[in-house]
Amino acid sequence: MVTYKESGVDVNLEEVTISALTSNLKKTLQLRDVITESGHFAAMVRLGDKAIAMSTDGVGSKSVGAEPLAMVDYLAVEKPDPQLAAQIGKGLSEGAFHADVAMIGGETASLPEIVNNFDLAGTGIGIVDVNRVITGEKIQDGDVLIGIASSGVHSNGLSLARRVFFQESGLKVDDPLPGYPSSTVGEELLKPTSIYVKPVMKLFNSDVDVHGLAHITGGGFNNLKRLKKGVGYQLDNLPQPSPIFQSMYSLGVPLEEMYQVFNMGIGMVVMVPEEDSSTAIKIIENYNQAYEIGKAHSDVSQIVKITTLDGESIEI
Repeated sequence: MVTYKESGVDVNLEEVTISALTSNLKKTLQLRDVITESGHFAAMVRLGDKAIAMSTDGVGSKSVGAEPLAMVDYLAVEKPDPQLAAQIGKGLSEGAFHADVAMIGGETASLPEIVNNFDLAGTGIGIVDVNRVITGEKIQDGDVLIGIASSGVHSNGLSLARRVFFQESGLKVDDPLPGYPSSTVGEELLKPTSIYVKPVMKLFNSDVDVHGLAHITGGGFNNLKRLKKGVGYQLDNLPQPSPIFQSMYSLGVPLEEMYQVFNMGIGMVVMVPEEDSSTAIKIIENYNQAYEIGKAHSDVSQIVKITTLDGESIEI
């Protein structure tokens, strides 16, 4: 059995650490007209009848209904490497075109003895009419959850994935993926993250009444709990997850761990009234595969009940 904590990532300790940091920062929220609470997918500041959304992951702004506008990046390196920088720039440029955002600037720093190899971070900004902000407060009993397919691990849970494949199983990047010999471990781990700006913006500009959006990043389906208090979710119609996830499961990662670490084939969840579900899926499927994966219901405990890939039922 291999867990995230054994791989060097203690999610509970991270939460305590984040709380220690933000407890000293929350009082600054009174300095501006801040709309969203700490812990949401993007922070929002009111500017007249508009709101500016900001997120350090570069994709969170669309989780509140904002149209992404621009990004800045921060690249810290052990030592300058023009070839590495060129490859990073190429990837950032391609992602920017997928998201329709301008990379308007950034910062680089050489930090020997502090950074091993390199570290890359980005901040995205977006804009939305205040009366069109989607915080999740409209989520109600019976809302349908539509899952948008992911391309793979989406850069989340890689510490656990590396531990499973390389340390525990002794595989190399060019070895066949266990159970799926048509692809290598490296190819699956390095699949580019799907960017959902275009289908989500199409939804916003349609007649579909979007009640909530959740980006399924690190933490897996626990991300649903970030939207509205007092709401639980039943996910009983998830598609079969990508080969990368099934392979890790076969190598000893517990199912409950997997659904709390990885996206398990669903990169984003959209909550809509049942009568809007089919229309929403048609719009999304012009860009990505989409599925009805479950429903929302009242639950003060905010439990997410999941029917897993082997038919087992778990609660997180």
